[in-house]
Amino acid sequence: MKIVGITACIAGIAHTYMAAANLKKFAKKENCEIKIETQGAMGIENELTQAEIDEADVVIFAVDTTVQNEERFARKKILEVGTSKVVKDGKTTIEDAIKLAKGE
Repeated sequence: MKIVGITACIAGIAHTYMAAANLKKFAKKENCEIKIETQGAMGIENELTQAEIDEADVVIFAVDTTVQNEERFARKKILEVGTSKVVKDGKTTIEDAIKLAKGE
């Protein structure tokens, strides 16, 4: 299973990076490949390529604000959650993304 995602909070500092770390942690436990682009105070970091997006089974938007360049994700299955939820319970977010990818 390949997952890509975006994390972005209003301030673009703590929650952006904590959410990214939690998604990576729980994706690894589920044996999923994951790459997270952060859109924070430092701008876009770890930017996803179109090829990475196209190859992904599912996309996670863990955001509290607008996703920059959202058109890159047209026709993809997207799970959208707030950063606080991911920080508190990244496990459920990854499980929900896997279910979405499988059409469950």
